[in-house]
Amino acid sequence: MGYIQRGTRTFNMVNIALFAGGFNTFAILWATQPLLPEIVKEFNVSPTISSLSLSSTTIALAISLLIAGSLSEVFGRKPIMAISLFVSSILAILTAFSPSYNLLILCRILQGISLAGLPAVAMAYLGEEIDPQSLGMAMGLYISGNSIGGMSGRIIGGFLTDLFSWRIALVGIGIISLIASFIFWYILPKSTHFIPRKLEVKKLSASLFSQFKQPGLLYIFLIGFLLMGGFVSLYNYIGFELIAPPYSLSQTFVGFIFIVYAVGTFSSTWMGMQADQYGKKKILQLSLFILLIGAFMTLYTFLWLKIVGIAIFTFGFFAGHSIASSWVGQLATHDKAQASSLYLFFYYAGSSVGGTFGGIFYSNFDWYGVISMITLFAVIAIIISIRIGYIEQKITNFKGTYV
Repeated sequence: MGYIQRGTRTFNMVNIALFAGGFNTFAILWATQPLLPEIVKEFNVSPTISSLSLSSTTIALAISLLIAGSLSEVFGRKPIMAISLFVSSILAILTAFSPSYNLLILCRILQGISLAGLPAVAMAYLGEEIDPQSLGMAMGLYISGNSIGGMSGRIIGGFLTDLFSWRIALVGIGIISLIASFIFWYILPKSTHFIPRKLEVKKLSASLFSQFKQPGLLYIFLIGFLLMGGFVSLYNYIGFELIAPPYSLSQTFVGFIFIVYAVGTFSSTWMGMQADQYGKKKILQLSLFILLIGAFMTLYTFLWLKIVGIAIFTFGFFAGHSIASSWVGQLATHDKAQASSLYLFFYYAGSSVGGTFGGIFYSNFDWYGVISMITLFAVIAIIISIRIGYIEQKITNFKGTYV
């Protein structure tokens, strides 16, 4: 069968299904981020320790991605993604009843493990089923579902926490995610280009580690690490800034700050299309510069400038992530789900490392410390992107020689 092309009914069904799946996954994953000040009060822990309710989930997710991606090479794309969504939705509801901080962390670790199925496989599914000329847009739409899920999880969490409690907030997010899981299962088309492999652990492990030998892939993985490390640091600790004087904002208002995620919905799709037209290297570097401008703007004390800065930062982040994600599928020559899962392993490892180190910078140097760390990460990512561009050009020239 042919590849799915933009403008067809099947293309729309794929995008709606993966949008729902991304919404589910990232609403659950980031549900506790706006609740960190409440967790500090409830369990009498420091801001840095409270960030473990996110870092523990993302590191468990990062490790599990390697397994989920490999399993999907054997059992198929759609079954692994669907099981992931249903199990994580049920766990999200159960997490709300954690009686102690240690049990909360345990539940969040289990969520990280169960959440791995969709992000580990979705990019590979798109890479296999979507026409290459439509892939940038499809990847952008999938990531926009991630951004709206992350935004909605934070807004709903903040609103329900102010109205009831943080526990009710987690239950609400779990129920919404369960509904999204059913939508995903019902409308996502089955794979038509997927060829299953036998469950051979040694061969799967060998093919996993062989991805590091693919020219440019390791650099893409490092960019994912740096992008996510900076992004999570900003969003983890901006809440502490905004609920403290001189702003003294409510939890609901802080939750609504995350509505700027909507710009990520636009930028991931639009900048992905620009990358298809003008080249990934140029648009990725532009995205990183936009991210830096937004980060610097949050240093201003004026609230409206801070919020605009967060929006610009978010625009740059989701654009960069969308481009880097699609670049993985282009550079990987085999077992694309494994390549995608390795990218996401580095991506979420960056979340865990950046989120925790951001707390150390925040505790010692306030908001300037967080922005200094983000700046360092972004500059390194720009340097790496220049190197990837050279590698891609060499690959293109090599292929052209033998056409």
